[in-house]
Amino acid sequence: MAMVGSDWRSSMRRHKGAIAAIVLGVALAFTGAVYVFLWFANTAQSSGLVPPLLGLWTMGNLVTFILYLAFWELLFIGVPIAIAAVAGWMWWKRFPGEMKMEFRWGKRGRSARGGGAGGLVFFIVFAIKVYLDGMWDVPLGTLTLNYVVGAMFTILVWGLVVIGIPGAIVLAWWLNREMKKP
Repeated sequence: MAMVGSDWRSSMRRHKGAIAAIVLGVALAFTGAVYVFLWFANTAQSSGLVPPLLGLWTMGNLVTFILYLAFWELLFIGVPIAIAAVAGWMWWKRFPGEMKMEFRWGKRGRSARGGGAGGLVFFIVFAIKVYLDGMWDVPLGTLTLNYVVGAMFTILVWGLVVIGIPGAIVLAWWLNREMKKP
């Protein structure tokens, strides 16, 4: 059941306090995440966790920085969001069925877009490549273009092997099965 303009507006008017609380919560979470990032960046430099100049960072510094940042963001922002989400879900479960139907905006289906995890996977594989090459503690600013291009080519070959070989096996199995059908 899609909502018509007037139904949507009246539902929003009836629940403006809850909507204002949600908007305020999102704004506070975003602002808090930015402040935690700024706090951690300053603390990481002053504590010596990472060098102050980006040209001196190593892959080890970068991975350590990302992991520690993720920990502090989850602790200070993620945990309160999770608590608020559980409280909101428990509040939502107490709503009568007809009130819940007011907030179903049209038909929902599965999205056809990708998740965008390719960059993360590429970074992880690049970090593994740098580690295996023994360049973990080498400043990233000293890496040559030839090394980076060679690493990208190696990652591409690894991806083709990891995805291509199982894909070829599955394709051969599927073609064999389809050829046997009458």
